[in-house]
Amino acid sequence: MQLVIVESPAKAKTIEKYLGKDFKVLASYGHVRDLPPKDGSVRPDEGFAMDWELYRDKQKRFKEIAENAKAADQLILATDPDREGEAISWHVRELLQKRKALPKDVKRVTFNAITKQAVTEAMKAPRELDQDLIDAYLARRALDYLYGFTLSPVLWRRLPGAKSAGRVQSVALRLIVDREIEIEHFRADEYWSVIAKLQHDGTEFDARLVRYDGKKLEKLTLGNEGSAMAAKAAVEGANFTVEEVETKPFKRNPAPPFTTSTLQQEAARKLGFSASHTMRCAQSLYEAGAITYMRTDGVSMDGSAIADCRKAVADRYGGHALPDAPRMYKSKAKNAQEAHEAIRPTNFNQDRAVSGDEGRLYDLICKRAMASQMAAASLERTSVTLRDATGQHELRATGQVVKYPGFLAVYQEGRDDADDDEDGLLPTIAKGDSPLKKGVDANQHFTQPPPRFSEASLVKRLEELGIGRPSTYASTIQTLRDRAYVRMEKSRFHAEESGRLLTAFLERFFPQYVAFDYTAGLEDELDTVSDGREDWKQLLEAFWRDFKPKTEEVMEKKPSEVTEVLDDFLADYLFPERADGKDPRHCPLCETEGREGGRLALRGGRYGAFVACANYPECKYTRQFAKPGGSDGDDGADDGVMGEDPETGLPVERKSGRFGPYVQLGEGKEAKRASIPKDLDDFDLEWALKLLSLPRIVGAHPETGKEIEAAIGRYGPYLRHDGKYGKLQSTREVFEVGMNRAVDILAQAANRKGGGRGKAEPIKTLGEHPTSGGEIKVMPGRYGPYVTDGTTNATIPKDVKPEDVTEAQAIELIDARAAKGPAKKKRKAPAKKKAPAKKKPAAKKTATAKKAAAD
Repeated sequence: MQLVIVESPAKAKTIEKYLGKDFKVLASYGHVRDLPPKDGSVRPDEGFAMDWELYRDKQKRFKEIAENAKAADQLILATDPDREGEAISWHVRELLQKRKALPKDVKRVTFNAITKQAVTEAMKAPRELDQDLIDAYLARRALDYLYGFTLSPVLWRRLPGAKSAGRVQSVALRLIVDREIEIEHFRADEYWSVIAKLQHDGTEFDARLVRYDGKKLEKLTLGNEGSAMAAKAAVEGANFTVEEVETKPFKRNPAPPFTTSTLQQEAARKLGFSASHTMRCAQSLYEAGAITYMRTDGVSMDGSAIADCRKAVADRYGGHALPDAPRMYKSKAKNAQEAHEAIRPTNFNQDRAVSGDEGRLYDLICKRAMASQMAAASLERTSVTLRDATGQHELRATGQVVKYPGFLAVYQEGRDDADDDEDGLLPTIAKGDSPLKKGVDANQHFTQPPPRFSEASLVKRLEELGIGRPSTYASTIQTLRDRAYVRMEKSRFHAEESGRLLTAFLERFFPQYVAFDYTAGLEDELDTVSDGREDWKQLLEAFWRDFKPKTEEVMEKKPSEVTEVLDDFLADYLFPERADGKDPRHCPLCETEGREGGRLALRGGRYGAFVACANYPECKYTRQFAKPGGSDGDDGADDGVMGEDPETGLPVERKSGRFGPYVQLGEGKEAKRASIPKDLDDFDLEWALKLLSLPRIVGAHPETGKEIEAAIGRYGPYLRHDGKYGKLQSTREVFEVGMNRAVDILAQAANRKGGGRGKAEPIKTLGEHPTSGGEIKVMPGRYGPYVTDGTTNATIPKDVKPEDVTEAQAIELIDARAAKGPAKKKRKAPAKKKAPAKKKPAAKKTATAKKAAAD
């Protein structure tokens, strides 16, 4: 028997089908061990020795791997073809060796696609584990551990309220904060444009004033209404004749197939996917054999894939849609050893793969790959120059025409921020023509600040700077959001106060380690380890030699010293200039009460930084770290109709109820309701429809074949499968979690010990209660099974089996129990009134009566 190890159960099931009965394929469910999250897991003084710990939830699964390994003739490590995949194989081999279960024959195979051909060919060409890639993994893991576990304690003790810092995460946060500062410092300039509305041969077009009184107009030349109106009058009073028509043909070539980075960017632009959701969908497509491996810096396709692609293009769009020769793209990846084939479909004849978000992403990947081998688009740009009789005033109109669409018929690359000017169509016009002037507009404009980063533009900027690697961007961005250093509003990153304070601390005390050049240079050094050109321990030694003393130096400072430095560093942000010209640090309370010396400064407290008066304790004035007048976080969403459900046409309403805000679709008993979770930054109609659509079917479990559901319950987001539950971390994960992750979470929940949680699992889950909106569950209880809507608990009659309870019965029981609630409280009232009326005669009479009755 030959034992094959892969990461996921879905991948294992597919590969075992391809290999046949002589092979047994088991899944490791990702990494099997890691550095324990405690001090001393990496020991620089002992040659950077590392302690590894098997994940608790993986113990049972790895026991199965070890038992099968003992009986196997050969062990084939077939994890993903990148650094992390190499690391998983290395961990599996090391653990089996430690348990004396390692077969004598151990091979490593890799394939770029999970198709029968790719897998069987890979099995014919095994290799040894790549030690350079393993060393690169060890270097990165140790470096990130040392950075986080050495710097984070400094933050906890010297920067109140800070949570943690990471090597790439801190630099990404700095980019977001720097952009926020740019926007704050930006001062808008007014400018005007003068546009003539012209018509020729029945076609209307616009021409912009580009020369006025013999001078070329720059963007800000017409800086006020007066100058703009004078220019407008000059255009209105002049007759313009075409002096020049310039037509320039040009070609536009297609973009290469997707890399990890460009896939994340385009999915964000065109599908609205987060980087993490994009990678989960791509992982599912890869494991289903629909696309090639999705973690890659390469832009080239295999020769046979190019041939298949060109044939599919010819069959679908005709031979004229193909260039004369195949297009070859050159990878810009710095590390050739980690650069694989571009992301592409495994079968170009397959138009669709699965459905839902995975299907939408597949469509994007397929179109991009096909377009990359199509003919260039032929376009024509025309520029028309018009002058008045004096030659002092000049208008210009531009237009663009697609003469042959080529690849544009299939795919056009998106942009983060659209240009202001769009080229329109122009009529056929010649020198000497005098178009009809139908009107002149003078339009006011203001210069705009640089836009805040979206996920797509942030990923693009990180890649341009050479910071981090595309495969890590999704987790880096998610960490920033999870730690509340940033928030999302209308798909753009906004820096939170905690993120701003952390960035200021790092820039002031650890400037080298948030410098873009240094971080990018460190990435290059880590890549040289992958290439075998540098020893990983020497790289760590050089880093630690400077980093450790710096952290010790900052740790020796008093918290007040750190706060004083940050107070000066953040002065412009904390104390902006006042409109009345007074000192921005002047304490308003001391001013009101006539105290002298009231000066504001940054202070550190148990729960974070704040601004306080120097006259404390006489003056109790304080305010939050934020600027004066800052909003405390109203989401701005009011109750009312949010829009219509596109499927039913019913209104979607936002309402406030006893248990907080919720959304409702329709009216009456048939209405659907869903609570609005607190962790949604930008709640809109799209989110409302998503919540109302729950539960979401993730798919069929690869082992049981039963469906896995993702939903939101009383205790937050969760997964449910075959009566078992697993907790999700956020609302977004309900809609983003893929099969591999879902199976892993459920496995961890099943292996987690401690009976409290197990007893709380519902016997059965029904719909929502029509009045309270709570989810109805059938629960096991200490005194017997009961039904609950999260507010009212009602005992199930003894003659009814809990698993047979219907939704209607549950609602009836809950309503009946709720109706009895007030009556119970009323019965208690008379008992309280008896207390002050304790009269001796009455007591004797009662006692005598009872005695007589007893006799």
